[in-house]
Amino acid sequence: MTTSFFLSAAVSVSLTIALSLPKELKDYNIPSPQTASVKKGWKQLFDGKTTKGWHTYGKNQAGAGWVVESGALRLDASNTDKKERGDLVTDQEYENYHFKVEWKVASGSNSGIIFNIKEDASKYPATYHTGPEMQVIDNAGHPDGKIAKHHAGDLYDLISCSTETVKPVGSWNKAEVIVNKGKLDLVLNGVTVVSTMMFDEKWAEMVAGSKFKKMQDFGTFKKGRIALQDHGDAVWYRNIMIKEL
Repeated sequence: MTTSFFLSAAVSVSLTIALSLPKELKDYNIPSPQTASVKKGWKQLFDGKTTKGWHTYGKNQAGAGWVVESGALRLDASNTDKKERGDLVTDQEYENYHFKVEWKVASGSNSGIIFNIKEDASKYPATYHTGPEMQVIDNAGHPDGKIAKHHAGDLYDLISCSTETVKPVGSWNKAEVIVNKGKLDLVLNGVTVVSTMMFDEKWAEMVAGSKFKKMQDFGTFKKGRIALQDHGDAVWYRNIMIKEL
């Protein structure tokens, strides 16, 4: 028998099986990870093409310093006027949520994920006046990375990572911030590195012993915006999503 005969037979059998399948199976497509995430309650915060859904803190739109490049948000700090920069914050506020993002830094870079921000630029000049931060940094190449509680994944100036799971410079890291009824968990590359309660007496004591002690409302808001920090260094963020709890 010829090869063409076998091919014709195979096609015929495949068509017969397909036509005999129930409609719901014929219409079924294996969902992509992104589609599956959305169906489970996840919402994309970055479409990979624009800064839609974000704006610079205290302004109405995203500054030109934040550019979209190869499906990622990149801070172009070296060639951009400071007036066109600043921390990038979500348009919406969130209370109980699970936030996910991937980040990478250039050698010597510093940034951060700041959350539960009260946006009132006239009263609070910067995002960190109200919002705690999950540190994003090149531990080895930036001076701040040599300071305890300032390492990548730390709850900045408040709690050190239980273990350091950050990847080498230039590699993508997966960060998660989970805030649920006062419970805070920070996850870096699949490992929970910080776990604490917010808004209680111990929390107030930690803040009082930190560089934020003179910022009266720091870490007190149960609902707020989420920011990607402009620290003047090259940083990239992608695959940004959130699930409200």
